[in-house]
Amino acid sequence: MGAARKSRKSAGSRMLRLLVVVIVGLLVALAALVAWYLLAGRVPSPPPGPPAPPERPSAQPASCPDVQVVSIPGTWESSSVDDPFNPTANPASLMLNVTRPLEAEFPGQRAQVYTVPYVAQFSNPVALPPDGQISYNKSRGEGTAKASEVMASMHAECPLTSFVLMGFSQGAVIAGDLAASIGAGNGPVPQDLVLGVGVIADGRRDPAAAPTIGPPVAGVGAELSLAGLKVPGITMTGPRPGGFGALADRVVQICAPTDGICDAPPNAFKPGNMLASLARIGEYVNNPVHALYNTFVVDQSGTTATVWMTDWAADKVRSAPTPAHD
Repeated sequence: MGAARKSRKSAGSRMLRLLVVVIVGLLVALAALVAWYLLAGRVPSPPPGPPAPPERPSAQPASCPDVQVVSIPGTWESSSVDDPFNPTANPASLMLNVTRPLEAEFPGQRAQVYTVPYVAQFSNPVALPPDGQISYNKSRGEGTAKASEVMASMHAECPLTSFVLMGFSQGAVIAGDLAASIGAGNGPVPQDLVLGVGVIADGRRDPAAAPTIGPPVAGVGAELSLAGLKVPGITMTGPRPGGFGALADRVVQICAPTDGICDAPPNAFKPGNMLASLARIGEYVNNPVHALYNTFVVDQSGTTATVWMTDWAADKVRSAPTPAHD
């Protein structure tokens, strides 16, 4: 009897120790998961809009451009320390095919082209070992803050300068988010000073929010398709509440069919849509279309996406007001 009692007591002690180890392990794993989420970053809140400006002057300093063209490159096409007036972080950056022709056509006094320098990365949250890149949420936050700051600074110094805002891929998400803030009345510059907003392969593309240039596209932006998905550093934020607001008639979108960034299945997580969503997965495997917008044709004349965006932006600059100078 004594031996049996001791055996049961020993077994009970081993089970208690095992339970303690399991609980400690779960707590450590939970702490690691929380730290993973926090370090990877959350989607930042939009920067607050500027205070109500005083009455606009009749003229502005002679150093002010008539128009500032703000261009936001896509993932892996920029750097936090890049030169905004001579970007070299990625010579193959898609947006350079738009901004360089604009710089060649217009003198700096008419149009200042500013390429937003930001980290422009998208870390794989499950890479082992870690890939060493900044998360999408943090990268997007930095790009949003820098683009907002440069526009707000220009408006503070040059209150009559107009703006053209453009972006590609991650840069299109940032440009679109800024446009939505401006359109809602709480962005870095007044609504009436924005001449136009052009986005290519916007991950938050909403067909109802603005016209899509080019062939018909059945899907929506990946962030709408996967709305609500949250993994460390990657938050799918869904549609922009209120769309582009007062800027809706000044926004244009370009998206190539089968580009999973801007042409993803609507509401992919809804049970009734899952089979249709799965059927489209084959379109995205090894599909290079996201990298081919410089040759993607958007009309019957053979105009490519970047040429179309260049012509569109140039028309905005040509028709922009010419403020008087002090």
